[in-house]
Amino acid sequence: MIRISFFKKGGMLTGFESKGHSQTAEYGSDVVCAFVSSACYMTANTVTEVMGLNADAFAEEGYMRLSIKDAPEKAQDILNGMKLHLTELEKEYPENIKVTVTEE
Repeated sequence: MIRISFFKKGGMLTGFESKGHSQTAEYGSDVVCAFVSSACYMTANTVTEVMGLNADAFAEEGYMRLSIKDAPEKAQDILNGMKLHLTELEKEYPENIKVTVTEE
């Protein structure tokens, strides 16, 4: 299962952590993993490279974390869009994706 946890502080999303595999197909052919990975990479790249926000980002096989250090209010649209996207995917693949929000 892929578990995505969004971090929230003071009513604002400040980042996310995604870990695991959906196990819906063999490695390299798993479209559910591809859906989630694409959303995570697009969000992290937009926050760090396009918007230029001060954030820590880390990724390795089956794991990604983004933590916005300054001005998280500037990233609310992209983070809420990602959360909505993944929550809708969770409805389609409830055995493979779990989305949560954790208050920091």
